[in-house]
Amino acid sequence: MRSCKFKMSSSTPASKTPNSILHLVRAEYFEALPESESYLSETFAADGFIHCTGDSATLLEVANRFYQSVPGHMLVLVIALDRLTAEVKWEAPIHPAGTSSPPEPGRLFPHIYGPVNRDAIVEVRAAGRAPDGAFLSV
Repeated sequence: MRSCKFKMSSSTPASKTPNSILHLVRAEYFEALPESESYLSETFAADGFIHCTGDSATLLEVANRFYQSVPGHMLVLVIALDRLTAEVKWEAPIHPAGTSSPPEPGRLFPHIYGPVNRDAIVEVRAAGRAPDGAFLSV
């Protein structure tokens, strides 16, 4: 049986831990990866983990804040925590490479420290975007 290793913060009660987490990825990148291999994000080598959020509202905010200028179609990966074999840590935001923003006290994000086994990806859906790149839905 697979186990998911969590490192919970005292400010993230277990009752607030979601069953799944969300990850935004360029469709072109994801669709080019072999389905037989575990998933690693484009920024994994630089960051050492995969950026995720715990809910759609937060992902929509993050997408519009950091990825609005990224061209092309984007996908949302829904990752089931009970199927994930890599370690997940709920940590303060670490912004994507090349961006800067002040810290957000008390706000924690799930970071995956390893590859995502494909059976943990339980849904892949298109992110809705406006012509100017703004994200409308995730």
